Amino acid sequence: MKNRFLRITAPGLLLAAWAITVVSAEESASSNPLMLDAQAVKEAGIVIDTAQSRPFADELKAPGEVRVNAYSTVLVSPRIEAQVLTRKVKLGDIVKAGQPLVVLSSVPVAETQGALIVAEQDWQRVASLGAQAVSGRRYNEVKVQRDEARAKLRAYGMSDGQIGALLRAGSARVDGSYELLAPTDGRITTDEFLVGERVEPGKTLFTLVKEDSIWVEAQLPPAAAERVASEGAARILAHDAELPGKVIQRSHQTSERTRTASVRIEVDNRRDLLHPGELVDVRIAVGAATSVLAVPAKAIVLLQSQSTLFVPGNKGTFEPVAVMTGETRDGWVEIKQGLKPGAAYVREGAFALKARLLRSKLGEG
Repeated sequence: MKNRFLRITAPGLLLAAWAITVVSAEESASSNPLMLDAQAVKEAGIVIDTAQSRPFADELKAPGEVRVNAYSTVLVSPRIEAQVLTRKVKLGDIVKAGQPLVVLSSVPVAETQGALIVAEQDWQRVASLGAQAVSGRRYNEVKVQRDEARAKLRAYGMSDGQIGALLRAGSARVDGSYELLAPTDGRITTDEFLVGERVEPGKTLFTLVKEDSIWVEAQLPPAAAERVASEGAARILAHDAELPGKVIQRSHQTSERTRTASVRIEVDNRRDLLHPGELVDVRIAVGAATSVLAVPAKAIVLLQSQSTLFVPGNKGTFEPVAVMTGETRDGWVEIKQGLKPGAAYVREGAFALKARLLRSKLGEG
């Protein structure tokens, strides 16, 4: 065994130097922890890539608050005074459009249900006789009475399917009860009412939210907010994750309390990571993007507190190369020194190589 010093440098700047034990040329090369055959490379999940430039833009940093997407939020409420008979769903449930949410009972609904059944029966008799057998006035009156009763029940919140079921059941269903149906898909985020409670028209029984898309309201100084362009790119940092977003609106009014302007960012939330009320960090791209050399963040490891990449060497070996890093954007890290465009590097599997190297130093490899 011989000890040699491996000096790792970047152009014009000494970044790191540390001692690594290597075998002499006379000893078996297989004892090199960073020499792997094809099978070992596959098992370690090592993927080689070529260093390339990527567009990086200047960013504004700001705190943000997660809010519901108001354009995908629906308030479910009765349209007439009613009493709550049965709850069909509860807070947090995911519902589909047309799914029953609550059963209500109302005297006006009962009266209109009865009026519709009578009007429908009259209409069926008149329609069977034909317009020539009855006067035109009588024909139109019966039809209008039937259509008016249907329209009232629709206005009260009954669907055409519910009205059809009522007519098929006849007078047996005239009890004033009806189900409020979900107008769209979504999650129940509020349900502040009690069974047996008498509710007024317009009282919110449920808030139904589509959480696939959510808003983040970022607060910026007015001068900084003016630099933000509509449709601009943004990043949301939360839960040790980075979510892409898009600027959709910029407030033209400054808050009197905080003296900041609000920038609204739309974020794809199909992974259900963000929820209303959370505080997050926001990065908003401004200005033209510049091209910089960058690699995925997972390709960089720390060796003796130095950012390091692994590059392929000769005869199935890999070598650690110290690099100087810059900004991180969308999971990519800018490389300022230590790697040249077009050079090969280990994009995936860097941690496996680091582990092999550390085990060899501990005498376990």
